[in-house]
Amino acid sequence: MTPIWLKKTPNGITLNLHCQPGAKQTKVVGTYDDCLKISLQAPALENKANELLLAWLSKQLKVPQKQIQFISGQNGRKKRLEIWGSISPEQIVQILKP
Repeated sequence: MTPIWLKKTPNGITLNLHCQPGAKQTKVVGTYDDCLKISLQAPALENKANELLLAWLSKQLKVPQKQIQFISGQNGRKKRLEIWGSISPEQIVQILKP
């Protein structure tokens, strides 16, 4: 069963994330409000948290960073990202499970 925070689209896979900048460590915390909650070590200044999020997801999912793109939420805690490439929803769930 696919979790509520992940959706397969014709182009790839979208993730609904709730991000918490300024944390001690970058990691998946759990779920929050239909989103996957991720704490980010970077502060929410000058796009640092967004840059860290993309780099961290790219590393965790082993997907090139250029295959991960913001759909919405660059300026808020609630973010939607789209991932393309040869990764399956099942793999994403396995890697990012809280």
